[in-house]
Amino acid sequence: MSVLTRDEAQTRAQLIDVHRYTVALDLTTGDETFESRAAIHFTALAAGDTFVELKPALLRSVTLDGQPLDPDALTENRLALTGLAAGEHELRVDATMRYSRTGEGMHRFTDPTDGETYVYTQMFLEDVQRVFAVFDQPDLKAVFELSVTAPEGWTVLGNGIATDAGDGRWSIAPTPPISTYLVAVAAGPWHSVRTEHAGLPFGIHCRRSLAPHLDIDADEILTITRACYDRYHEKFKEPYPFDSYDQAFVPEFNAGAMENPGLVTFRDEFVYRSAVTDTERQTRAMVIAHEMAHMWFGDLVTLTWWDDIWLNESFAEYMGYQTLTEATRYADTWVAFGIDRKSWGYDADQRPSTHPVAPDPDAVPDTASAMLNFDGISYAKGASALRQLVAWLGEKDFLAGINTHFARHKFGNATLADFIDSLAASTDRDVHRWAEKWLRTSGVDTLTPTVGGNGSEAGWTLDIAQQGNRPHRIAVGAYDRDLVDPGHLTPRDRFEIDIPQQDGPTVRPGRRPDLVVLNDGDLTYAKVRLDARSWATALDCLSGIPDPLTRTVVWNTARDMVRDGELPPTAYLDAARTHLPHETDLAVVQGVLGFAATQIADRYLGPDDRPAALATLTRICRALIRRTEDGNAPGLRLTAVRHFISAATQPDGIQDWLNSGSVPGGPELDPELRWRILYRLAVLGAADDTAIADELARDPSATGQEGAARCRAALPDGDAKAAAWERLFLTDDLSNHLFTATAQGFWQPEQTDLVRKYVPRYYTDAVDLANRRGPAIADFAGRHAFPLHAVDAESLRLGEECLTGPDLLPALRRKLVDQLDDLRRALRVRAG
Repeated sequence: MSVLTRDEAQTRAQLIDVHRYTVALDLTTGDETFESRAAIHFTALAAGDTFVELKPALLRSVTLDGQPLDPDALTENRLALTGLAAGEHELRVDATMRYSRTGEGMHRFTDPTDGETYVYTQMFLEDVQRVFAVFDQPDLKAVFELSVTAPEGWTVLGNGIATDAGDGRWSIAPTPPISTYLVAVAAGPWHSVRTEHAGLPFGIHCRRSLAPHLDIDADEILTITRACYDRYHEKFKEPYPFDSYDQAFVPEFNAGAMENPGLVTFRDEFVYRSAVTDTERQTRAMVIAHEMAHMWFGDLVTLTWWDDIWLNESFAEYMGYQTLTEATRYADTWVAFGIDRKSWGYDADQRPSTHPVAPDPDAVPDTASAMLNFDGISYAKGASALRQLVAWLGEKDFLAGINTHFARHKFGNATLADFIDSLAASTDRDVHRWAEKWLRTSGVDTLTPTVGGNGSEAGWTLDIAQQGNRPHRIAVGAYDRDLVDPGHLTPRDRFEIDIPQQDGPTVRPGRRPDLVVLNDGDLTYAKVRLDARSWATALDCLSGIPDPLTRTVVWNTARDMVRDGELPPTAYLDAARTHLPHETDLAVVQGVLGFAATQIADRYLGPDDRPAALATLTRICRALIRRTEDGNAPGLRLTAVRHFISAATQPDGIQDWLNSGSVPGGPELDPELRWRILYRLAVLGAADDTAIADELARDPSATGQEGAARCRAALPDGDAKAAAWERLFLTDDLSNHLFTATAQGFWQPEQTDLVRKYVPRYYTDAVDLANRRGPAIADFAGRHAFPLHAVDAESLRLGEECLTGPDLLPALRRKLVDQLDDLRRALRVRAG
């Protein structure tokens, strides 16, 4: 399929102005296809030629101003419109479109629990072309008026209020001007919880089989929604710009959520079937806050071209965390951001594929390249940059600039230059220079302290060496050992400084502190190091630092040092063994255990050292389980139980848990824990097809189907591996989520010899698969099906050879570039 180039988009935007789409969708014509009729009203600003996009199964008819066009003139996804006269035009397109099973376009899903079917759209980035004919670029905004014919008993949701006209016919209220990728429809026998707030209808929706679980959490979800809505109206002068606010939790969704105006779609894993931690609930709340922020930044004001996608995502990411902290019970959201999301940005920013937060427009020449920038830089680094901007600018001036931006560009499009001009209008600071340093450059700065002082009260000094050239405003924390309990630290001083330091080393009164922490409070985006004495203090007292955000900064320092080859992986495990049993912040425990398990045990340590690493992890988990026997920290206990299961090297203990249906002292095993145990038993060779089938009979849900696929692929059996490989790469039957589950189960460090022959096959079969099934599956093949366990020179050689191939889909190429760089890093860490 042809991709749209930036030059083509600019040319088309100069030629036409699109006013209105009237779209009729018929979802009653079968399981494979649906009918799509679109009438597009537009003006040609001058005489000329252009094209409209669509990806039909069958293009039935096309008329322009009542005159038929030849459907056979469709070339790939483009239908040429030649010889347009200046003035008003109407284009009508009648087509049959295919349902998707990859989460692109109109996705169709049948719930294995009850046989009910649901469909929903995901139009981003150019997948609206899979649903109806369209001039598909973000700066050709238009009004969209949709009608839908659906099976009896279904409810239809859309960007505006949907009205049931009877006989399965639904009309959706016309939208204000929005971009093509933001149109949304969701249809099926939804279970709905509806309410009103601030005079608007609010609703949350899910599959009927999930109704009991949504009902349990409905008050929490709606409370978060109302709190964020109210807080945004305190921050933003522009009111919410749409006529309703629905949130639909949909099956087999590829992303976390999508900011369709008036109809946000979420992955329905956020409707919890099993016990979750408070940190996971906070994540769901953050996604709710993130998507609502998009209603203003992204939907009301939309990027002109995809080089500015960071503006959408960075703003929503920052606002999501900040607003959650201000308006809800989740007061420590920046801890989770620091230990989890921020590392995503740091990792992405150190790979060959790194790019500026705001890339040069020439670096995003087409829609295929735009897809590659949805990464930790556009989200986490961008949000970190905005957080630093607020610290430097002040929140009052920042919000004044944002409100100027909304007022200037509402229901229109804007660029980075427009955004910076709006901020500059609200402050005397040189925002343009800040943007050049922070948004137009790539890479991570590193800040390294030199601390002076002889132990007397004469004063101590701090000199900070900077690798990189961004300006930073940071807080520095000074801590002393507690005189009563030397394992705890007492804050002595916290002060702000600007980097680079203009007047030489900073001088502070008193003796030298035991611990000096740069970027205390985590307000900037930079790797930091500790001086030798501070590092020794941290090793002794890390869990005794009073603020969890400071502990996060120190843990991230240790993480970065492992990745950079400055700290042995075993030293990180030693620190975790010493301090995690005493850690009180759940996000910190989850983040440290996650890095220790997935990176250190599985990749950074060789096969001979892995058993000892797993033993360390199980000892940490046992200590946490013992500590939580009183029931006062169920989330911490659940986290420890999960990681204990995943690190088990012998089946007996966890098999006993599965047989009894409970962990001694709790919790009882819910479906998530049962599948987690069975998965680990499968990896260890202590489960078989019969056990998997029995568990699937117990839990035949969509999640159960994925659990069974994951377990079958994990069996240490040659026939099981061959069958899983065929399902992944040689047939195209698996949906996006079943593909992911099967891929997650296939490669196991414990099964290196069994799967060795599949490593070279991956680099050929994944290329063919990506070309057959498209960008979404290509992304999953690069992310989930990559042989992560194969940390060796031969796998690196095979991967580098694959990158030289001419037929590599961009989505797969980008994932392979990143995976191979991580592989090189793992090899360097192993080499010491």
